[in-house]
This record gives sequence, structure tokens and C-alpha cells, in this order.
Amino acid sequence: MRKMEKGLFDVLMEICDEKGISPDVLTEALEAALVAAYRKNFNSSQNVKVEMDKEKGTVKVYAQKTVAETVEDEREQISLEDARKIDGAYDVGDIVNIEVTPKNFGRISAMTAKQVVTQRIREAERGIIYSEYTEKTNDIISGRVERVERGAVFIDIGKIEAILPEKEQPPGETYMVGEMIRCYVSDVRTGARGTQIIVSRTHPGLVRKLFEYEVPEIGAGIVEIKSIAREAGSRTKIAVYSNDPDVDAQGSCIGPRGIRVQNIGEELRDEKIDIVKWSEDPAEYIAASLSPSKVIRTEIDEEEKRATVTVPEHQLSLAIGKSGQNVRLAARLTGWKIDINAE
Repeated sequence: MRKMEKGLFDVLMEICDEKGISPDVLTEALEAALVAAYRKNFNSSQNVKVEMDKEKGTVKVYAQKTVAETVEDEREQISLEDARKIDGAYDVGDIVNIEVTPKNFGRISAMTAKQVVTQRIREAERGIIYSEYTEKTNDIISGRVERVERGAVFIDIGKIEAILPEKEQPPGETYMVGEMIRCYVSDVRTGARGTQIIVSRTHPGLVRKLFEYEVPEIGAGIVEIKSIAREAGSRTKIAVYSNDPDVDAQGSCIGPRGIRVQNIGEELRDEKIDIVKWSEDPAEYIAASLSPSKVIRTEIDEEEKRATVTVPEHQLSLAIGKSGQNVRLAARLTGWKIDINAE
């Protein structure tokens, strides 16, 4: 039995509390480290196990030998006769633990164990972080911009950095070091470099979650978001429906004096948001989707899933939108092909 640094055990337990790591996980890591330390420092290839007493700060190393009628390898086997000198209950096939703790094992094992345990702590931490942020996939997180490198923005979100790739940034958005931003968690990956949190500012899910947080009626399930079509940084169309005839879905999303949709628009850096009333009637839904343009009539081709819409001549360009954006978003929102004619 050799004394290890008792303070090391105390430090390890503090790390468990600080990092949220199970003491059992750390104990297993430490035992594995001590076995490795013994084999490395004493050139041993035999089967050994380590027992620790965290209260006393002691470590024991045991060689594990199998009881055999005929001993062919003294490192791995022990005769039945010798085994029964230790304990008369041993039989062939049993494992006998024989203490082989070296005199200076406490000092050597402490140095080696610190290195191995540090690695295992990192692995355990990565597992905890991965599990924690996997639960946040398809949700919003807030963080502070740490730095911008090669177009990617690195965001401090607490225990780890999130990465906002250049392709997940709306055109024209810029980010200042130190500013707080909200992003949509699109992916959580784990690998040799640890856990990576990939976030987005272009994903339609960001708009959905912002409305869920801003509009209590959506959180309560009274108002539903049926569909979202978005061209990030420019315009979003969102189709909403109320399950309660006394609750106006559009009015709930707009909020008193427009404060709710205004807050969301500010978070999206003044991206325009059209709130559309969803309807089971395709003609009605398609007409609403072309807001802010007024629609005179809508002709539906169910087989082709194509709609021909007629609008006032002076609103034709408004219905189509700049570079066709309005009709393009309306088509994505409704899932219908839309042709527009002037009256």
C-alpha cells in the first residue's frame, strides 16, 4: 500500500463539482491511468488492477493471476496449491489478486495519472457539452461575438464557442466584437477537435423561434405557424392560423401597436416580415400570400398545383416584387406555382 498525493484526490473531486462530471467517471479514469502508469514505469505486461482509498489517499496495485492445475505462465497463472495457501476457497479458474505495489509508486503514479486524467476530464466534458447542446438543436441561443476569422464568426455561448459560418450569415449583416447576437442552433457535431456548435442567422427556424418567444399565443398553442418562406436579410413571409375564433392570429403576431413584430424585425436587422393568414382554401391562402398586393381573383388548377392570379394593373409590380421576390416567396410559402396577370 503506497501513499498517493491525498491533495490530488481532493482536487479531482473539486473538478467533478466544478465541471459537472460524475465522480464515478473520474474514478474509473484514474484507475485506468494508474494501471497504465504501473505498466509503463515497471515494464510489466501482466494483468493488474488498482484499488484506491480516496479518504486515506492510498493506492494498491494487484497482479491478477488465474488459478491453474498446471502453471504455464507465471505472470498470468498461479498453481492451485499456492492459491489455497492464500485462501483455501480458491479453485481452478478463479482469479487471485496478489499485491505488487512498488515502493515509489505513489509519486510516479501521481505524475502520470495527472496527465491521463486531464485527458479523460476533457473527454467527459466534451460528452457533457455535446449532450447539453444537442438538446438545444433547432432552438435559439444568445452569445457574445468573440472574433471573426475568414468570414466565420465565433460566438461565446458559455462553456464553448459557437461557429456562425459565412454561408449562414444574411447578406449585408456585419458583426462587431463584443456585441450580443441571437442565433439558431442548426447542428451539433463531435469529433477529434471536440464539440462544434454550428449556428445560423439565415435559417427559417430562427424566425419561427423568435415568434414563439415573442408571441404568447403561439407558445400556448392557440396560434399556429403553418409555414415560413424566407430570403434572409431581405424579406420573410409567415403563415399563421388561430385555433380560437376569438383570437386574431395576425393581430397576435403583430402585437399592440405592432411591438411584437417590430421587436422581431429589429432582431433580424430590419428584415421585412409579412404575416399572412393561413386558410384551407388554396385560392384564399394564395391571395393572402401575395400581400401587400391586392388580388382580384385566383384560378386554381389542382392537378398541376398551379394558380393564376389576377391583380390590378397598377399593383402588378407590387405583386411580383423586386426581382420577383414577392411572388417567389408566396410560391414557397404556399407550395403552389403562381402566375400573375394584370387586370
